[in-house]
Amino acid sequence: MCGAELHSLPEGVQRVARALQDADHPHAPVMLDGAARTAQEAADALGVELGQIAKSVIFKRKEDGVAVLVVASGDRRVDEKKVSALVGKIGRADADFVKAQTGFAIGGVSPVAHLHPPVTLLDQDLWRFNEIWAAAGHPHGVFRLRPQDLPDLTGARLADVVQASPGAQVQTADAGRALAQDAP
Repeated sequence: MCGAELHSLPEGVQRVARALQDADHPHAPVMLDGAARTAQEAADALGVELGQIAKSVIFKRKEDGVAVLVVASGDRRVDEKKVSALVGKIGRADADFVKAQTGFAIGGVSPVAHLHPPVTLLDQDLWRFNEIWAAAGHPHGVFRLRPQDLPDLTGARLADVVQASPGAQVQTADAGRALAQDAP
């Protein structure tokens, strides 16, 4: 992406594009025709599975007011108790806090290029996919990446931060029954 192309993009997308360029990421942000404020809207616009959307959820750590970013698979729900156990007690972040900390409006929060670096955790469930998509600093902006790109781009670690999916609970229960049946 050249300088002229960058200047035609919204400011948040420009910031994300620069961060991706600086990290030698192979995929620049793209602008969708319609807004993708939710993971479902993004998945529909891109023609991918809901789980392939890396949604960025911002919380506010209660002890010091620091932003906590959880990058989670679009088909999963963040488990606030699990996040709190890892980073300290958290609360919901309002739109003003999100904008002040990240520089992005809700619906366009990217996992990279925040104004103030947040404490970041990555949902290990994203690794179910070879390719994922994340917001690029604007409700119409997204960029493509692989889950394994996230630790390098964000400096974050993988964590169990989502509620168990119904399929996982069934698999766990089936595995438990199989173990019980194999026991002497």
